[in-house]
Amino acid sequence: MIKTPPPPPSQTSAKKIAFGKIATATGHRIVLYGPGGIGKTTLTTLAPGKVAFFDMDDSLPRLQSQLEAVPEVIPCDSWSALRMALQSEGWDGIKTIVIDSVTKAEELAIAHTLATVKRDNGTSAQRIEDYGYGKGYQFAFDIFLPLLGDLDRHARVGRNVILIAHDCTANVPNPAGEDWIRYEPRLQSPTSGKGSIRLRVREWADHVLFLGYDIAVSEEGKGQGSGTRTLWPAELPHCMAKSRTTQTPIPLNGGNIWSEIIK
Repeated sequence: MIKTPPPPPSQTSAKKIAFGKIATATGHRIVLYGPGGIGKTTLTTLAPGKVAFFDMDDSLPRLQSQLEAVPEVIPCDSWSALRMALQSEGWDGIKTIVIDSVTKAEELAIAHTLATVKRDNGTSAQRIEDYGYGKGYQFAFDIFLPLLGDLDRHARVGRNVILIAHDCTANVPNPAGEDWIRYEPRLQSPTSGKGSIRLRVREWADHVLFLGYDIAVSEEGKGQGSGTRTLWPAELPHCMAKSRTTQTPIPLNGGNIWSEIIK
């Protein structure tokens, strides 16, 4: 016997869609990356408002005497401690959260993966590759991803979030011609594209900013520089970058540049 499907809900019983307004209090989600020692940590201490720092690379003790503004420091030595701190109360008054570095945070996520995720045969893995082809990178990706959700909750209430990353060089596939090499944040990114923390973080961020030294190449092929630095907020052949507020390179001359990014 063929059953007659139930009638569609009437217009009176259907729920009415609720329209909202564009949020105005959301914080900016920023990735700042570049070579070691170029000044990424110092620059983030100048971010707007009171700054709270996850100093995973132990940078602040050596920089403390040079800082114009000393941030609040949050102790963190494990993946669980990082996530628990972000989910805790007591963030009132904090305007910017800095994770220094997200490269180190990824290492903690991988360590957490090795400690909690068993191999198919029930034994523990010693390396991410021990899980089998591509599996370990996907496990680490799945462990890491909720961190972005933790940070989103802070951004939605108006706090800026800055992830400092070390840099690396990566090959860029070019369907229109020859491939090339550029700077990118040093985060997990398998060539298959699956389980790429680097690409997921780029999609998540409002700004991916590359801080690099200004270097000119002579006709003899020698690099020459004066030690000046530039913040690159737009995609160029030499760096992965983007920004929702500016496309203009920003020279660093000792001033506070955050007003040109966080608008």
